[in-house]
Amino acid sequence: MAIGTKELAITELDTFENERLAEELKKAKTELFNLRFQSATGQLESHGRVRQVKRDIARIYTVLRERELGIRATPAPVEQAPAKAKKSTKKTEQADAAAETKEA
Repeated sequence: MAIGTKELAITELDTFENERLAEELKKAKTELFNLRFQSATGQLESHGRVRQVKRDIARIYTVLRERELGIRATPAPVEQAPAKAKKSTKKTEQADAAAETKEA
């Protein structure tokens, strides 16, 4: 990818779920709005950034549309591993007992 943000490369977008893509799209549109406002008021320092954000938006729309058409596979949802149980030590047991007595 020659132009655009490194965070939104097409390979990176493939790993995002649809909800995350919608969130990234919303952030990119907000950034584009702010950049256009800065451009209109003469405060924009990097005009190339507008082009990058527009391309990022188009890239996200492309991935979403390809998923709708079945061209691109939607990633399987990642299940979170259950939290590991804490090791019980004498100090933690004493601290837990002290906290319980303070609550009562």
